[in-house]
Amino acid sequence: MLLRRLTLCSRSPLDLQRHVCRVLTRPLTQVPQGRARGSSFAHRSELRHAKRIVVKLGSAVVTRGDECGLALGRLASIVEQVAMLQNQGREMMIVTSGAVAFGKQRLRHEILLSQSVRQALHSGHNQLKDMSLPVLEARACAAAGQSGLMALYEAMFTQYSTCTAQVLVTNLDFHDDDKRQNLNSTLQELLRMNIVPIINTNDAVVPPPEPNSDLQGVNVISIKDNDSLAARLAVEMKADLLIALSDVEGLYDSPPGTDDAKFIDIFYPGDQQSIIYGTKSRVGLGGMEAKVKAALWALQGGTSVVIANGTHPKVTGHVITDIVEGKKVGTFFSEIKPAGPTVEQQTEMARNTGRTLASLHPDQRSEIICHLAELLTERKEEILAANKMDMDLAANAGHLPPAMLNRLSLSPAKLNSLAIGLRQIAVAAQDSVGRVLRRTRVAHNLELEQITVPIGVLLVIFEARPDCLPQVSALAIASGNALLLKGGKEAANTNRVLHQLTQEALSMHGVTEAVQLVSTREEVEDLCRLDKMIDLIIPRGSSQLVRDIQRAAKGIPVLGHSEGICHVYVDADAAIDKVIKIVRDSKCDYPAACNAMETLLIHRDILRTPLFDQIIDMLRTERVKIHAGPRFASYLTFSPSEAKSLRIEYGDLECCMEVVDSMQEAVDHIHKYGSSHTDVIITENEDTAEQFLQQLDSACVFWNASSRFADGYRFGLGAEVGISTARIHARGPVGLEGLLTTKWVLRGDGHTAADFSEHGTMKYLHENLPVGQPLPGQRDSN
Repeated sequence: MLLRRLTLCSRSPLDLQRHVCRVLTRPLTQVPQGRARGSSFAHRSELRHAKRIVVKLGSAVVTRGDECGLALGRLASIVEQVAMLQNQGREMMIVTSGAVAFGKQRLRHEILLSQSVRQALHSGHNQLKDMSLPVLEARACAAAGQSGLMALYEAMFTQYSTCTAQVLVTNLDFHDDDKRQNLNSTLQELLRMNIVPIINTNDAVVPPPEPNSDLQGVNVISIKDNDSLAARLAVEMKADLLIALSDVEGLYDSPPGTDDAKFIDIFYPGDQQSIIYGTKSRVGLGGMEAKVKAALWALQGGTSVVIANGTHPKVTGHVITDIVEGKKVGTFFSEIKPAGPTVEQQTEMARNTGRTLASLHPDQRSEIICHLAELLTERKEEILAANKMDMDLAANAGHLPPAMLNRLSLSPAKLNSLAIGLRQIAVAAQDSVGRVLRRTRVAHNLELEQITVPIGVLLVIFEARPDCLPQVSALAIASGNALLLKGGKEAANTNRVLHQLTQEALSMHGVTEAVQLVSTREEVEDLCRLDKMIDLIIPRGSSQLVRDIQRAAKGIPVLGHSEGICHVYVDADAAIDKVIKIVRDSKCDYPAACNAMETLLIHRDILRTPLFDQIIDMLRTERVKIHAGPRFASYLTFSPSEAKSLRIEYGDLECCMEVVDSMQEAVDHIHKYGSSHTDVIITENEDTAEQFLQQLDSACVFWNASSRFADGYRFGLGAEVGISTARIHARGPVGLEGLLTTKWVLRGDGHTAADFSEHGTMKYLHENLPVGQPLPGQRDSN
């Protein structure tokens, strides 16, 4: 079997030629200029620049659950990731366990086979159930398993045209200067030749570790397990990154699985005293304490470290590549501790303070919002000065389109409008949280209420649109929700000032931390993984942003729309003056808005009429680029560009124009190509309009009104957190009501379900009661 594997692993001359070509032509991954040689990376996002990487595979990762044999599926996916990174031009090294487990499997098989033969010879039949296996010595298992382990690695890496080399080491190889120099030289040469070194301790001959001799300094480390070996090797080889894979997600402040155990996303030197370590894993010599000591030792030597789970079936296939891409996986060890709290700490603070916010009297929440509205006008000079800094930076960078610059810009008029909207929200806050929606007398002295309550913790991600911050903050305050805000970096200065004003208003009633602004370098995808802390994500921005969040948010509901493909249908019975006004406003007032018209549907009878000519002239005057739909193009003698698709959201002074034969065909077209956002009919025929309004399944459907009315402020909501095209919860512009859910409150007098059973003494009444006033003797839930 081993000979057959080795034969499969042998390389032909053509394979070797290809290998040499890759060595000479592979790309080099550049280390960022801001990182000093010999120092670790300060942030996860910098890990993508790691060139030399050590991957340590713990015993729990490599071996099966029965500790006999290897977990081949996990090993294959890890090999694939290492080979992929190697082919990107990185220098990969593997520190592996598994020789003992592999050898134990082989020796047990041989012993069982030998015993069964002897018993068969002596007794004439096989008595396997009576056989007992001797205790297998680890060194013998390692000696028996090492060659097979390496043959397996070679076979797997060969599938990716990647060459490997075995390196067995002991303590002496590091503490003896000559041997250490030889080891270093060998590994450097292997890496230069694009070969993946696979390193293991020589367990067949290694002596027991000296007590208390490990991790005493950069030049002294006892190789008593593969954690310390990986750390020593990473520092010796000046590796940029050490990835230590184990059977836990990373480091917790107390043993995983215990009550209140909290995962540590980033670990800093000096935090060791706050950790309570549990028992060691089911296999291996080390434990989490050994891993942390080894990680801190490597960090001191200038190597970044991540400890992560290499056994989880849903993440094993991409855990290594995710870490190298800078994603929030495992525990990242960093020497630089940020001045502010982590995003996890911010979310926890927001949740705790949010519960206090929800318990405030409605008048107190309204007072906070009114004070914020006053601050927007009183401190407008401070706000506009910060906004000018953002505008100047954006203009100098030159990468923001005009529509985005318009969104980024604030003015005294915008701030006044914001203040007016916030005061509307303050009025609505008087009757929001704790409102009784239903009150039922279930039985005598048993009353049931359904009341409104906050959703919990909201995460709102918005792009270069700073006016979103006070709007969303006011809605969250009114609805008693905690809020986590992640704004675009283009508006960083403006967002900072607006958030400070929001916290100043919240401080009136001691709930300053209920609204948090994420200013760290967190990726959106990382925020979307906080499924145990965040209850609802609301994206505000481009359709691409919304789509990215919807894909990334696994386990957290997303309220929003991925596209705003809005239609305006001009019916045969439309009035000329209304058509021109509505089409112009829908397309030209703010073409970057999600409620702007993207497709203009024209009834066939309007073609070659004065109305059609006026529509075309108006669009040309407004410099709107027209893209012809397939049917419209067939009627034309001139040639506007044909639309590439009927499902495009242009977001600019462009639109598609298409011809339909009837109102019903317009509805069918919108259902097929629209995004269920906002759609309009322009007609003087009331029956046609009513059919359009009833049949069309969009969040907003208008008759003789611009699509630009699909807005929370214009609907009288004061503001909106976004527009939803979902089929459940809130639809259309989402204001205060969309940020509330309900709970059921039952007030009894010693009732049990058995009272209403077949042999019980009570009967259900299910009597509906008025919700406008409390029941006699009860508190007013309004």
